[in-house]
Amino acid sequence: MPREVREVVFVDGVRTPFGKAGGMYAETRADDLVIRCIRELMRRNPQLPPERVDEVAIAATTQIGDQGLTIGRTAALLAGLPKTVPGYAVDRMCAGAMTAVTNVAGGIAMGAYDVAIAGGVEHMGRHPMGEGVDPNPRIIAEKLVDPSALVMGSTAENLHDRLPHITKERADRYGLNSQLKTAKAYADGKLQPDLVPVALRSAEQGWGLATADEAPRETSLEKLATLKTPFRPHGRVTAGNAAGLNDGATAALLASEETARELGLPVAMRMVSYGFVGVEPEIMGYGPIPSTEKALKKAGLTIDDIGLFELNEAFAVQVLAFLDHYGIADDDPRVNPWGGAIAIGHPLASSGVRLMTQLARHFAEHPEVRYGLTAMCIGIGMGGTVIWENPNWDGEAK
Repeated sequence: MPREVREVVFVDGVRTPFGKAGGMYAETRADDLVIRCIRELMRRNPQLPPERVDEVAIAATTQIGDQGLTIGRTAALLAGLPKTVPGYAVDRMCAGAMTAVTNVAGGIAMGAYDVAIAGGVEHMGRHPMGEGVDPNPRIIAEKLVDPSALVMGSTAENLHDRLPHITKERADRYGLNSQLKTAKAYADGKLQPDLVPVALRSAEQGWGLATADEAPRETSLEKLATLKTPFRPHGRVTAGNAAGLNDGATAALLASEETARELGLPVAMRMVSYGFVGVEPEIMGYGPIPSTEKALKKAGLTIDDIGLFELNEAFAVQVLAFLDHYGIADDDPRVNPWGGAIAIGHPLASSGVRLMTQLARHFAEHPEVRYGLTAMCIGIGMGGTVIWENPNWDGEAK
């Protein structure tokens, strides 16, 4: 019997404050960050019986140590969910949490799940990207990819080469604006509602509490111009126009719309479509362009239908390439209204749900916007895009 495809909704999303690698979470376990997020989701949605959670999908790029061992299952158990709730781990590098969401969404749409939790974690201070991996030498020896494809910063320099009109000065200006927008969002109380406080312990400083992101900083174009270019002499990629190395976790609650209505859960967004694509690994940052084209085509939409964008800022050049392709200005207010990963941080596998949680907040404030998207580049040459519909959309709103 053919099944009716069900509407998938984003109910709620939370995240820990993002720390600098080796910073405030230096003595905090990666799985404890995930556990904190799962517990907060359940606390914020008490109308959801824990036994109604059908799946827990948690992503990590470096699946080793305290972010290994099928972390979706172990974190669910440690968070106090019933032992009957299954879980698993996901890896699609930077798009791990995004993939966890799209994976469980497929199960919800076809009726395998009613409610699921999806998220991601990366503790780059404990587990640097690439720890313990053994790339097959044929990848390089047989020239399947350029050697620079395995160094994300080098792929950003390669994208600058392909798109020379995106200058270092322009990338620096974009990075500065990300910092300024994030500072304003904090001052206006926009980011704090979805941050889960995390208890900290340090042998030197004793006990503390993480309540805000650690990476944002005050800077200027003059300061940014003096930063080193670590991936190439006289290059264009610096710590000021790229995301840093970070620690943090995210988690989101997804459900079929009918189940959300049954349980009295909020409906923050409806999933419309998604697309993942592969691109040349050495220009990884180009990925969100074709993935967005794919998602738009599947949705029967055009870029003009999109009223809000949450784009992961792995590197400024990657976002600027996207904006140029679609004819969007660098300072368009629809794009990353509260800043992005250059300021907030990018703990690899966790970032996709941060984008979604912020888009849901924007939707609540903008009933005039019907569609928004979350998009990101992905290591080893991929891109991912998810298009969402605003349930608060009012066609009459201005």
